[in-house]
Formats: sequence, C-alpha cells, structure tokens
Amino acid sequence: MTITAHEPATPLTTAPLLEVRDLHVRFGAIHAVRGVSFDLQRGEVLGIVGESGSGKSVTSNAIMGLHPDHTTIEGSIRFEGQELIGLHDRAMSKLRGARISMVFQDPMSSLNPVLTVGAQLIEAIRIHRDMPKAEARREAVELLGVVGIPDAEHRIDHYPHEFSGGMRQRAVIAIAMANRPDVIIADEPTTALDVTVQAQVLEALDQARKHVNAALILVTHDMGVIAGHADRVLVMYGGRIVERGGVDQVFEHSRMPYTRGLLASIPRIDQRDAPLIPIPGAPPSPASLTGRACPFADRCAFARDTCRESEPELLVIDEAAAALDDSRELGTHAAACHFARQPEIVRAPLPSVPVADVVVERDAQVLLDVDDLVQRYDRKDRAGKRTSVLAVDGVSFTIREGETLGLVGESGCGKSSAARAITRLQTMTSGAVSVRGSDLASARGKALTAMRRQIQMVFQDPFSSLDPRMSVADLIGEALALARVDRKDRPERVAQLLRDVGLAESMAERYPHEFSGGQRQRIGIARALATDPDVVVLDEPVSALDVSVQAGIVNLLSRIQAERGLGFLFVAHDLAVVAHISDRIAVMYLGRIVEIGTRDEVFDDPAHPYTKALLSAIPIPDPKVERERQAITLTGDMPSPSDRPTGCAFRARCPIFATLLDDERRERCIGDDPALEPTSATRDAACHFPELTRAVQHA
Repeated sequence: MTITAHEPATPLTTAPLLEVRDLHVRFGAIHAVRGVSFDLQRGEVLGIVGESGSGKSVTSNAIMGLHPDHTTIEGSIRFEGQELIGLHDRAMSKLRGARISMVFQDPMSSLNPVLTVGAQLIEAIRIHRDMPKAEARREAVELLGVVGIPDAEHRIDHYPHEFSGGMRQRAVIAIAMANRPDVIIADEPTTALDVTVQAQVLEALDQARKHVNAALILVTHDMGVIAGHADRVLVMYGGRIVERGGVDQVFEHSRMPYTRGLLASIPRIDQRDAPLIPIPGAPPSPASLTGRACPFADRCAFARDTCRESEPELLVIDEAAAALDDSRELGTHAAACHFARQPEIVRAPLPSVPVADVVVERDAQVLLDVDDLVQRYDRKDRAGKRTSVLAVDGVSFTIREGETLGLVGESGCGKSSAARAITRLQTMTSGAVSVRGSDLASARGKALTAMRRQIQMVFQDPFSSLDPRMSVADLIGEALALARVDRKDRPERVAQLLRDVGLAESMAERYPHEFSGGQRQRIGIARALATDPDVVVLDEPVSALDVSVQAGIVNLLSRIQAERGLGFLFVAHDLAVVAHISDRIAVMYLGRIVEIGTRDEVFDDPAHPYTKALLSAIPIPDPKVERERQAITLTGDMPSPSDRPTGCAFRARCPIFATLLDDERRERCIGDDPALEPTSATRDAACHFPELTRAVQHA
C-alpha cells in the first residue's frame, strides 16, 4: 500500500468547531497550562509540539475532561458553542467518544486485556448508539478494515496481546472513529514505534479523519510528523503557546528561538552531515514559573536583560495583521518573544557546535569481529509443546577502531538479541565473537571478566539500568572496581568521567531519581566508559529522549569516540539518528542482515527494497519536502521468527515481488532464500533482484 503526504486542509466553515480561550490548568500549586488559546476548524489538522512537560497532554486532557476532580481548570473550552468547562460528567460522557474522541500514547494501557478487540469496539459503538449487536459487529469489522487491520473478520475476535504494537494502535484509532466524531485528539500516537509502523499508524489516522470528516489535534514531539501532516502548528513551552501559525510559516520563518532550537536539534536524513545544535539546559519545572521572566531566557542564545525582567506576550509577527487579529481569529503567525518582530535578532545564526570528525582508516585495527552469530530461544507453546525461535540467524560484521556501525530494523528483527549475545549478557547458540582478536564467545571465569572490560553496553532505559539505591559515585565506582582501579583513586576517576560526559562533579553524591532522562543516560555512558573499553554497544540509547536531549547525547558520543578511538555498535530503529552518527549501516530483517554497506551508499542508493521502504518512511522536518515526497508504506507485519516463511522472508511485504516480477521470477523468491552477496565494492545485499530496487516507486 502506498500513501502520499498530507495535503493542507481547506476549512469547510469559518466558524471554529472548537474554541479554547485563556485556558489555565493547575494541580495544586503547579500551574501546568498558562493562558492557552486556539481555534480548530472542521477538517483541519492542528499540530501541538514541545518537549516533555510543556503542557501538551495536559491541554488535550482538559479538552476531554479527563483531569481528576482536584484539578483547577479556568478559561473557556467551547465545542460548537457549548461550554465544556464545568459540564456535568454525565453530559460530558455523551460527548466523549461520540463527538470528541482520543487516541492515547500507549495502546496496551488503553485496551482491556481480558476483552477481545472486537468486544471493545462493539461496546464503543453501542454505548452511544442504539444498534443491534450483529449490526455493530459488522460495522466494527468495517472500521478495522478502514484502519488497515488485515483479515478483519477473523482478527476482530483476537485479544490485544495477540496484536502487534502497530495493530493495537490502529485498533485504538478504530475505536476513536467508531461514532464518527467531529474532533479526534491523538496524543503522541507514534511514540516508540518503528518508522514503518509509524507510517502505517499515521496513514490509519489520516484515513480515519477523512472517513468521518473529523478535525484532528495531533500532539507529538516529532517535528517531522507535524511537517508532513499538520495544517497549523502550536509550539508549547513552559505551559503556554510560544509560537503559532501555519505549518510553513512556523517551519520556514520561525521567530521564537525555542522553535528554532527544536528544528536545529533534529537529525535529518537529507542533511546527514549537518551539525546537531542541542538546546542547552533543561525545560523549567512548572513549579518554578513565576510569569516575571521569559521561561526560555536561561536557554536562549539571544536573551537580553529585557527577557529576564518580563515575560513576553504572544506577538503577531506582521503588525498590519496584528490590527486584524481578534479573539475569533487565531490563525496568524505569532511568537512569544520580545524580539519577534525583529528578525535581525531572532533569525541570527545559532551558536555553532564543534563537530567531532572521525576518519576511519582502511587499515585501522578491527576491534570487534562477529562471525555467523546464531541466537535461539527455546519456549513452550500453549499446548506445552517445546519450540525453538531463531532470533538471530547467521549475522556477521566487523567494527574497526573509530568506526560506528548502525544496526537497524523493525522491532522483532533480532537486533537487540544480537547486541545482548555479542556482549555476553546471554549465551549465544553458536558463532564467534572476538574483541581485538581475543575470543569472547568461549571465554569463561576470570578471562570472561577481563574481556567484559573491553566491551561495554549502554541501555535504552537508563532508569531501569541504574540501581536506584546507589549514588552516582557508587554506580560508576562499581565499574571502576571491575577495571581494578585502586579504591583511593576512584573519586577522582568518577569526577573525571562525569566531566567527560558533561556533568558536574558535584552530582556524584546524587541518586538516579534526582536526574532528568538525558542526565541519566550520560551517567550510563560514564559507567560504560569507566572500564576503558574498546567497543561500546548502544542499544536504542536515545529513543526515549526529547529531540534536544537526543542531540546532546549524539554529539557527546561523537566527541567521546573521536577522543578515545572507540568502536560503536549503534542499535536503533530511528534511521535519522543512525544516519547522523554511523559510518556503515547494517539492516536486519527477521534475524538476518539483508543489507550492509557504507552509510552514504545505503542511504543514497539502497539495494534492498526493505531498506528503501525504511528510508522512505522517515519523516523530514520540512513541510515543502514532505508534501513533495512520496512514501512506500509496507503492508502487514514482520513474520514470526518461530514460523519463518520459505524462500525470501520479505516477499509478502515486498513491492518488487508484488508489482515488478513475472511468475517465473516470483517462484525464485518463494523457493530460494537469497544470500548476502556483494552488489558493489562496499555493500552487500540479500535480494535476488537488487537492480530492481531502484524501480520501486515511492507513492
């Protein structure tokens, strides 16, 4: 299935469907949302973006009436002229799910695990409409088909745990559109999803919106998603709107330094060598906001005394338009900056960031050599029968001194299993792994302990990988003890490692819960560096971080690698990040590497159709590029490793197999499993017809 980028909507009426005026939300003394105002037109897609804690989700929950009773909500939220603030819960329940619906971030927590997906969808239909159960079931099947659930007649009777993450999110979208609502609020609907699944979910959301002619509020931290799907955008910071306007205005002519900082910190596949410029510092706590200064002043490169003396109003950029801007028209470009109308100040170049340039020599020493790695897991099925799952099937690669290999693929492809096997966090089934020529796979006892100092790992969730009962000094000191550093020398080494990762020495006595997510990840990196390793395996190290924090971590890793000559295995599903940090790319599918080569060759001229589909699904934070760009959206999900198809495992989702092959060549894909073979001097691919990948058309 193929889709094109979102086309800007033409509002069907000038009367707003939803009007939010001077909205304030307080949780006790915490002022979480401060004076938010906007309109939503029928058929429009409104994007709301900002870092964690900016007030995005609090605003959307206030519209839905989902805050607890002790919450103080002031201002006005009108839906088709009806005031929602203060509305009795019974009256709100008639609107919620029928006229206004919501898609939440985590579909598993939105779905009842003891009820089938169909039962929950049928319930959503019948609770608002007097409809026989059989008729509601027929409509539920149709809705599941609209959002792209294959074999909907059969899957309607499955439970949530039997759906993949993307299918669960699509089921939640079906529930949200069940009663043809006028407004759909999607709160981070694609967070933590693979790019291919993200494309499927966004397509389903777009189809749902068009199917019921609804307006959409798309809440996200992903500026690329906003660029490709929104008509207008609100940028939130410190509980208020700091910039608003049409998506082209905000992206191309932003006048709020915070918006510019967000855009500068996003890695782009079309600008792979451009430096990432993170926003310094961290967002303010809602408890610290006084309203007497610009909340962004301490992080702003253009801040002046005025910024610390008063909080700026939301200024309409065009002074002629400002005269026309009234309470019923909130579509004009505006920014909450004292200098919003002075582009010579706020549009000046952002401070440059030194970029660590690591050149990998052809004869550089091989630090990590992985040869024919196999990882099987034994398990029992429901009937008690023991089965074997082949998670990693014959993976081979090398990493040289100063080199980063990006290992990418969808969830379930085996990349994390490979990382754990390589680091000996689990015993590999077969194969060979060596670090600087020493065999890690066969090491035991003291030899294994010594070799583990040479290969370290940084995990996806730093909070779960750091013992909450230990201080930072003890956490890093534990690794130093493994490296046989004398006890009396450890405090100074801890201090030096903290400085190396951009943290203050004084933080050594604090505990993990006292740090932000980005700071905790820096602590995890410091602990990995404590043993002075040769190779660091990074398993999704930035996937749970805001884009600005992510940029800081990526820059930190590049600097550390340049200083120490480390080899990195960077495991991720975010190809934009991988493109920015990697020298070579290995693409995995169902336990095998299907393409491996230099970064530029893989990204500019992919030889495998799966790689091409992955690349086309990556959003680019530029509305014009996204509108002209066409994506290849893969249908279906990756097959189960326990039931691998014969021949090419990718053929059921392959656009080449579906559209470009005759029957004879299709038989080859069905019966013959393609081997990983050279397609050039620097790239291998596992495809029978790599020359046809170029002919795969983006939609």
